[in-house]
Amino acid sequence: MNSAALRAQEALLKTQALGNAILNSATFSIIATDEKGIIQLFNVGAERMLGYKAEEVVNRISPSDIHDHAEVMARALALSKEFSTPISAGFGSLAFKASRGIEDSYELTYISKDGGRFPALVSITALRDDDEAIIGYLLIGTDNSVRKQVEAELLQAKAAAEKANFAKSDFLSNMSHELRSPLNAILGFAQLMDSDKVQLTRDQKSNTGHILKAGWYLLDLINEILDLALVESGKMQLSQEPTALDRVLLDCHSMIEPQARSQRIAMDVCHFEQPCYIQADHTRVKQVLLNLLSNAIKYNRAGGSVSVTCDQSSASRIRISVTDTGLGLSPDKLAQLFQPFNRLGQESSGQEGTGIGLVMTKRLVELMGGIIGVESTVGQGSVFWIDWLRAVEPDLDPAIEEFPDDAQASPAGDVAQHTLLYVEDNPANLSLVEQLIARRPGLHLLSAQDAVVGIRIARERLPAVILMDINLPGISGINALRILREDPVTQHIPVVAVSANAMPYDIRKGLEAGFFRYLTKPIRVDAFMAVLDAAIEYAESGLGGAGVRKIRR
Repeated sequence: MNSAALRAQEALLKTQALGNAILNSATFSIIATDEKGIIQLFNVGAERMLGYKAEEVVNRISPSDIHDHAEVMARALALSKEFSTPISAGFGSLAFKASRGIEDSYELTYISKDGGRFPALVSITALRDDDEAIIGYLLIGTDNSVRKQVEAELLQAKAAAEKANFAKSDFLSNMSHELRSPLNAILGFAQLMDSDKVQLTRDQKSNTGHILKAGWYLLDLINEILDLALVESGKMQLSQEPTALDRVLLDCHSMIEPQARSQRIAMDVCHFEQPCYIQADHTRVKQVLLNLLSNAIKYNRAGGSVSVTCDQSSASRIRISVTDTGLGLSPDKLAQLFQPFNRLGQESSGQEGTGIGLVMTKRLVELMGGIIGVESTVGQGSVFWIDWLRAVEPDLDPAIEEFPDDAQASPAGDVAQHTLLYVEDNPANLSLVEQLIARRPGLHLLSAQDAVVGIRIARERLPAVILMDINLPGISGINALRILREDPVTQHIPVVAVSANAMPYDIRKGLEAGFFRYLTKPIRVDAFMAVLDAAIEYAESGLGGAGVRKIRR
């Protein structure tokens, strides 16, 4: 035998050996049928998987006989609809696509000899002769039980995680409410005492100041922890829209300047020659910048300075830099800067702080598509910078006028006689608002401790404005608002939410329900009075209905 023939024989033997190895594989079931779908080959893998011996099925049954009959019928119906032609249940429905040269694989349940059932993933191919006539079909299947089990476990784990997230969100909402309710009484009555016309002694004034300072700090701490938990759980929702960065900076400057003055810190904030818009959430941008400015003042040196600069060199982004003249940070402290609850050794500095603010700032900036960074030199100070994504200038309707967040309450003498209704089940909260209203001549307050009574009073007395708690016994404030809106007699009355439900989705839900404004507890007296005046003015205008903005302080 010459060398060429020898090589050909070796190749043939190798091919035969490879074919036998495939057919004898115990991993895959390999089933071959004739053109009518009767089994002609049943390999070792098929025997192991299905429990039949080859002689029990060859020339006896079709692969459709070892499939779940209901699933085969369902496949026939689906294919009939897909191809707009009647397809009978049986092997024809398994081989329909393959017979038309369409690559096909399906997932159906195999039924073994002992009645056991398991999911199988089957690939089916038509076998053709030299004239392209179909002479049979080849079905290669794998036991899909493990993958199915993994998928089921993943789905179960996902459901458990979603349940845990829901429970966490529910817990955070309840915790926020439970913490804010007593704080509302503490801060509310402290504000009343602080602004009382009766002269307080120096000690009383000092004590009231300590209560207010500690109360507002505690509120900030609650807000920071809840915000961080929202971000970590992926529940933080932002309203990304064109935001006027120049206006936000102006607001932040006016809000932070008293703190700078008290620390003898000089401030220099850049001004824009033309309006500049970024794509971001207005409220969160203000939160970010206020936090950076507050830190720049808090950790500065006496008589130092803080400057805010604006770099508009990029067409797509704008950089805001906050520079301080503080002690600066070493490289090892810079590496730890954005770690939660890490104050970088400032715990003994006497400055209040939690180590959460910068973490939240970074997370919020990144959620809004921005980039934050820091450069610092020990002994000279630090520069925190943020690159914001520019936004197209929005179309503004000059006919629409909003009530500003920092609107001042109207002088008492300018308010005509108006009746107000406050629906509130907490006696302390009710007493606080009663005392606030008592300071405003021309205002008369009615009250109700549940929504049913509140709705009845609203229909009978038609108050100018309704103040509504959300968590009420029986009917909630949200449902009470819906009832008032559906009644032609009361639908024109502006309803202001005054609630300890202060999570972002609580506020969004309230505004979407139609509240004129959404005030969160603890209330700030000036903000409360400003909203009250806005609601009265709105009621006097005869427009009625609901507003669209929240007041959250």
